[in-house]
Amino acid sequence: MGKKSRRNRQNAEPRKQRMPYVARTFGGLPNEGDWIALREFVPSGTADVALTDGGTVRFCSLLPGNGAGIRRPDGDLWIGLQVQHNFGDVSRDLAHMVATGRAVEPGNPVPVTDPGVGDRLQDVVDPASPFDVTVHDGFDWWVEGTDAEGSDALAAANESIAPTERLTSVDAAYWTRMGDRRYLRWVITQEEDRVLDAFARLHESDADRLGDGTRLIGMFRAHGLLVPVWEMDETVADGAEPLETPVAALRERLDEALADTSDLTSEQRRVRNGLASRQVTIR
Repeated sequence: MGKKSRRNRQNAEPRKQRMPYVARTFGGLPNEGDWIALREFVPSGTADVALTDGGTVRFCSLLPGNGAGIRRPDGDLWIGLQVQHNFGDVSRDLAHMVATGRAVEPGNPVPVTDPGVGDRLQDVVDPASPFDVTVHDGFDWWVEGTDAEGSDALAAANESIAPTERLTSVDAAYWTRMGDRRYLRWVITQEEDRVLDAFARLHESDADRLGDGTRLIGMFRAHGLLVPVWEMDETVADGAEPLETPVAALRERLDEALADTSDLTSEQRRVRNGLASRQVTIR
């Protein structure tokens, strides 16, 4: 190597470090599936989380103006999950928002800045802290106790919301109504290939239904996990309650199918390929 080449190499700026790719963004956090649900499809939900240093943060599906975070006048820190930070690792981005937000003066938004390389949520969230989701009918919780209660902007936001309810019989399953159509979306936290095998076994024997008037219409992939989606027709009553028992029964059948390590039959492989080909990756 010539002197000029060596000199140019020595004077070059060091490469900026990047976060390594992690398929399961929220893997290792309590209630991983509910983190994904609030991040991707629950329109109005919140969960209070304890941090390893004793602080607390409220994570919210959406904040006013799609803001990334806000330090409330009372000092509470709220962080929005459905925000596109675009820095490569959602977990690192959110951990950075927490650190930044705790330094912001009360009553101010949390600025979005490049987090570089550092802690992830898994480093700052207390592993013993539950992630208990509260699903709200609207966005009134944004402004409770302020002059904005009853505003036209809040009314418009509330009118746009899709009614959503969380099931209690299993983790990370949410019923929703969009227009005239009703759906159940369930984040399955087992490894993707095993889940596909299990649903191929169930579907081939017509055991993936939730009763009359329901059908599995497909799956999407989010943050390294699969989210099966069922549609209910008009014969199935609205809300999560009518689905609690059938989903709990399906959970038992799914656990049995997940435990089955035998080779798939040719028909089950065909079903599996069909399920895989129709998947959509949203994150």
